[in-house]
Amino acid sequence: MKIKEKYIQISLVIITVLMTILRFLLNEKGRVTPDSIRFLRFAKVFPTIDNTITPLGYPLSIKFFTFFGSDEFWGSKIVGISSLLFIIFYAWKKDFYLKETVIACSLFSFVSIFSSTLSEAFTLPFVLILLYVSHRTIEGQLNYRKALFYISIILILLYNIRYSALFLVAGTGLFGLLSFRKKYGPIFMYSAAAACVYIIAYKLLFIDYFNENYIQQSLEIGLKPTSTLLPELFSGLATSFNPFVHISNPGGGMINYGIYSVGVLNILLIIFLFTRFTLSESEVYMITIGITGIICTYFVQYFYWIDAIDYRLLAPFSFPVWLVFFKKLFRLFGIKTYIMGALSIVTGMTFTWMSRGFYLENRKEIERYLHSENLEKVPLLFYTDDIENLENVQIAELISTVNPHIDFTEKPGDTLKKTTLTPHKVLQKIKIDKNKYQ
Repeated sequence: MKIKEKYIQISLVIITVLMTILRFLLNEKGRVTPDSIRFLRFAKVFPTIDNTITPLGYPLSIKFFTFFGSDEFWGSKIVGISSLLFIIFYAWKKDFYLKETVIACSLFSFVSIFSSTLSEAFTLPFVLILLYVSHRTIEGQLNYRKALFYISIILILLYNIRYSALFLVAGTGLFGLLSFRKKYGPIFMYSAAAACVYIIAYKLLFIDYFNENYIQQSLEIGLKPTSTLLPELFSGLATSFNPFVHISNPGGGMINYGIYSVGVLNILLIIFLFTRFTLSESEVYMITIGITGIICTYFVQYFYWIDAIDYRLLAPFSFPVWLVFFKKLFRLFGIKTYIMGALSIVTGMTFTWMSRGFYLENRKEIERYLHSENLEKVPLLFYTDDIENLENVQIAELISTVNPHIDFTEKPGDTLKKTTLTPHKVLQKIKIDKNKYQ
């Protein structure tokens, strides 16, 4: 490796880590969401099984760091930063897509993921390991039994972190089917089959044990019409593959035309490069699981409730596509390719500063309030009549970073309890610094 390029990589990694830290410190609620509340609460009450909507993997990773003196919120941030550093270290140690990984992780969308209390951050290191083991399998560097065992185990681990890893299993099986006549084809098929057997057992032995009505509660045909899903898919793809800005303005406006245009042009460039240059078998696998994951994420919305498709939901599937894309760019532009990562960081810094809120100040206010009300360590409820009301839910999100044993309620009668908080109860005693770009 050239000395100059080595220094560029080291600088980019250091700046990315610093940006990840600033991303949640300069966010008014520390980069948590309603889903984060579930993760933090699960980690807090474990070994009690809080819910079956969330696999065990991510909450347990948070729980692990609480044994070293961290609380659940800070534990989740350690998980995110550790995931980022592990990805870089693993790529360097295995000499596997190191340059591409450094740039991909520096993209503002992935910085936002690593800084958030979300399971996607913990998923990405295992995605990289899957790609590496699959590459070695395709190259014939692993014997049949080892390859079958490793790929199966990684797919199972991924499913224990995010249920959407089922789509990675599907992509792996599809690749094996398409490559069945090749020596490694059956390995991918049987690995996917083994993972499917585990998933069925998991459903019968774990999900059904704690919530036998999970499927009936979760599945609903015709949840969203195609007229809603297609625009969301377009928006999600255009922002996920925009290397600079991954969030559109919910209120619409001209700025979205610019954001979507950059994303669409980049997608067209990706398609051009993938068709212009010959893809290796490993790259075909990476693209196959990426595209399969995106397609499955779209169609599952017809009968299973998930958030609108965005950079977060697509991260485990867009990541391998980004790696192949950057490899092709390096072939064309060499060291100049790092400019894309640098520009993304600059864009991220600008956005983070313009939309800044101060989490630590808000945390102190919440700590003071909970302490004065003797609510620091007791189970809490937060009343809201509309879970989509971001301004009200934001208060619950903040509270969960201090006392994660909190859940939502829509029953007005619960507000009579001292342990049920409402926006009015909280805001009449404290002031929260807000993000004016919310």
